[in-house]
Amino acid sequence: MSEPATHIIVVTGMSGAGRSTAAHALEDGGWRVIDNLPAELLPSLVELARHPDQGLSRVAVVVDVRGGDSIEDLVPLLGDLRARLDVRVLFLDATDADLIKRFESVRRPHPLQGKGTISDGIRLERERLANLRDMADVVVDTTGLNVHQTTTLVFDSFKSDTIPDVNVVVESFGFKHGLPADADIVADVRFLPNPFWSEALRNETGLHPDVAAFVLGQADVEQFLAGLVMLIEATLRGYIRENKRHATIAIGCTGGKHRSVAIAEELARRIDVNPGVSVSRKHRDIGRN
Repeated sequence: MSEPATHIIVVTGMSGAGRSTAAHALEDGGWRVIDNLPAELLPSLVELARHPDQGLSRVAVVVDVRGGDSIEDLVPLLGDLRARLDVRVLFLDATDADLIKRFESVRRPHPLQGKGTISDGIRLERERLANLRDMADVVVDTTGLNVHQTTTLVFDSFKSDTIPDVNVVVESFGFKHGLPADADIVADVRFLPNPFWSEALRNETGLHPDVAAFVLGQADVEQFLAGLVMLIEATLRGYIRENKRHATIAIGCTGGKHRSVAIAEELARRIDVNPGVSVSRKHRDIGRN
């Protein structure tokens, strides 16, 4: 009888970007979560989890700068562990402006700011985590997201134990609120008529079936989507060849509430049929005025 497979998720990323929220989402999804583990203890934990008597087949470990200088040791440790078993890295990120706002709202210092400013701490943390972010399997940008939206995004990213070849986030946004900082491909759907000017649709979002039908029923939408899907599928094949494990596809309209949401949902549905591709959705500006 073969021993059960052990799946490990290492949760890391920027302080204030939602690591605790991600850990709670994984715990709700059936993962055993261990918080604030020093990096040097990770191999010992993995060996313990692999012991058949422990029953630890799904383990999520939060490792971050609170563990001190050991965070720099995590990259080579992960390289060694990945050669032997299923270890995935989830990196939580957000813009500097959002992180500063979050620290100021709770009136707590950044763990690395010392006698400097919050910005100093964020800059130092980005430098120390740069290599770890580059090797992440999933990068979740929580800029503008509330706790519930972050929870859904993390939960959807790890709803299966099977390792996808590439994780794709299809994100809607409003141009008037700025471009997503981590977008790999940006598509503009402002060429479509805006449901905002229909009194029956104005107060709904692109998730409403009537809004979706209005947007998807416009001239040239099918040609636009078919071409965009071809572009994305070719790009993802290249990402897989180059071992790039995550991609963000951003779809923008004026406010990020109607057209971009409906198109992003339909695009995600069409991409999700590709083998080896795991798709999650993010609607950054859907709740903004």
